[in-house]
Amino acid sequence: MYKKILITLDATPTDRAILDHMKPLARLMESRVVLLHVADGWAARWYGPDAVSREVEEDTAYLAKIHAEFASEGIETEVKLAYGDPVTEIVRWVKEQGCDLVAMSTHGHRLLGDLFLGTTATRVQHDVNVPVLLLRAR
Repeated sequence: MYKKILITLDATPTDRAILDHMKPLARLMESRVVLLHVADGWAARWYGPDAVSREVEEDTAYLAKIHAEFASEGIETEVKLAYGDPVTEIVRWVKEQGCDLVAMSTHGHRLLGDLFLGTTATRVQHDVNVPVLLLRAR
């Protein structure tokens, strides 16, 4: 059913909720998992893949760590680091690379936070044509 699952990560403890939830599902469905993080600091937004910054180095190391975690459990996994606005890049990735499911942790902002900040998850789910699994972090 879900041959290719995109798990979006923001490189914070919030990710743990969706990572722990998706491992058993990926194993059960024998899915290939793509771990996507969007570097959105000034260097990443300005220079894209040519960016050299502490943020990009830390993001790359974080993706490698999570990749190893999934691989050690026998889950076929690849990592992708995108650059720029998270919503734009996630939606672009889904449209260009395709997947059967997008899985995301949410921060659980309420009312005013959502009005002022918007939520990546809400904006993504309205711009893609595949199911989006949202899991609120504790």
